[in-house]
Amino acid sequence: MTKNKNTILIIDDEPAILQVMEANLRVDGYGVQTAAGGFEGLNKLRQQRFDTVILDYQMPNLDGLTLLEEMKRLGIDIPVIVITAYGTIEQAVKAMRLGAIDYLTKPINYDELSLVVRNAVAKQNLVMEVERLRRVINEKYGFESIVGKNPKVQQIYELVANVAETDATILIRGETGTGKELIARAIHFNSLRKEKEFLKVNCAALTETLLESELFGHEKGAFTGALKTRIGRFEQANGGTLFLDEIGDISRSTQSKLLRVLQEMEFERVGGNDTIKVDVRLISATNKDLEELIKEGTFREDLYYRLNVMPIEVPALRDRPDDIPLLALHFLKVYTERHNKKIASIAPEALQRLTNYDWPGNIRELKNIIERAVLMERGEVISEATVAQYAKTPKERTYQFYINEDLPFLTVKRSLVDRFEKEYISKLLMKHNGNISAAAKAAHFDYKNFCEKMKKHGLTKWDFRRN
Repeated sequence: MTKNKNTILIIDDEPAILQVMEANLRVDGYGVQTAAGGFEGLNKLRQQRFDTVILDYQMPNLDGLTLLEEMKRLGIDIPVIVITAYGTIEQAVKAMRLGAIDYLTKPINYDELSLVVRNAVAKQNLVMEVERLRRVINEKYGFESIVGKNPKVQQIYELVANVAETDATILIRGETGTGKELIARAIHFNSLRKEKEFLKVNCAALTETLLESELFGHEKGAFTGALKTRIGRFEQANGGTLFLDEIGDISRSTQSKLLRVLQEMEFERVGGNDTIKVDVRLISATNKDLEELIKEGTFREDLYYRLNVMPIEVPALRDRPDDIPLLALHFLKVYTERHNKKIASIAPEALQRLTNYDWPGNIRELKNIIERAVLMERGEVISEATVAQYAKTPKERTYQFYINEDLPFLTVKRSLVDRFEKEYISKLLMKHNGNISAAAKAAHFDYKNFCEKMKKHGLTKWDFRRN
C-alpha cells in the first residue's frame, strides 16, 4: 500500500507488541515510529508532530495516565488511543476523561486496531483542515489584510477593530476598486458572527425584480419563471452578515422594503404572506454621493440614516501614494507564489513609476498590473519597462479610463462618466487658475450647478490656484 502523510507514534514497554503493531500499521500505509516506554515517548512528542498516538496504560516509571496529563500540560493536542489489559477498563475510562478518544484491550485485535486508528487519523485530519482554513481566512480577511501605513488606512484599521464585535450597521464609501469588500469581510471575520455566513449581493448587477427575489426570496408562482420557492439572501445570512455592494443603485421600491428589514428585522418573500424574522448584520457599500441622490429624490433619507450608523471612508489609491510600494510588493509575493515564478523584487524605477501613476482603477488595477508584470517578466526583478506597458504617464498616452469588466455595463458607464466629469472640471479650473465663474462659463454651466459638481468630486478652487 502507498504510504500516506499520516504518522503514528506507538508507546509501549513490550518490544514484541511494538514490533507487531508497527508492522500492521505500515501495511495500512502509515508512517510509524515507536517508543519503548513513557519517557522516550514524551521526548519524541516534544520533538515532532504526530497525527495519532497509541499509548499503553501500564508502563514502569511513566505510566499512560501520567503521560496523558503531561501532554495536556504541554498543549500537545492530538488523538490518543489507550491500550489496556482486561480488568482495567475503568482505567481506560479515566484516560478518556483526560482526552483519549478510544481504547483497545489486550490481546490486540488488529482489524479493530486498523479501524480505530483510521477513525483517529480522520478526526485529526479534519481538525488540521479546519485550522488551515481558519489561518487562510485570518490571513485574507484579518486586520493584517488591510495593507497600508498611510494615516487614513490606519484610521480604517482602528474603526474595523472598534466595530467588528458590535452589530452596528456600516456604510463603506469609496471609489470602485478601493477594497470596500475586503473591509466588509475583515469586519465579519473578526466579529462574533464569524462562524456564520458572509453573503454578498451586487445591487447594480440585478434588475429591481431580480434584486428583490435575491434579497427576500420568492414563492413558487410569484412571477413568470418562479418554478419553485427560493430562499433569499436575508434568510441564508440569518445569524451572519449580508454585504450589499453598490447600495446607491437600488430602486425606491426596494429601498422601502430594505428599510423595513433594518427597522423590524422581518419581511415577506416575493409573492408570499408569511412574515419571516431574521437576525442579520448589514454592511453596505457605494461609490456614489448618497447625499446628492437624496437631493435628487432617488434615495430615501431615512434609509440613508439607517445604513450610515457607522461610516467608513476608503481613500483612493492616488491619495495614499506612500502605500503604493508596500501594496505592490505585497501583490508581488501573492502572484509569484500563485504562478510559481521566481521574481525577487521590483526595480526602484518601476516602483517610482507606480507611485507616480494616477490609478483610476485603484487597488484592483494595481493588483492586475502586478499580476500581468509577474506573468510577463523574464528576469528576477520586475523592470520599469515591464511596468510601463500598463502604467503609462499622461505624456505617454491618450487618456484612457480603467475599465473593470467584472461589473455590469451601466455601473461601468456611470463610473466612467463620473471620472470624465471630474477630469473635465479639473482641467477647466486649472486653465482658469481656479476661477469658478470663468470655468463655469466656459463649460456653459450655471455657477450653482458647477459648484455642486465640484463638491461632488471633492474639488476646491484652491487646488488649482497657481499664485
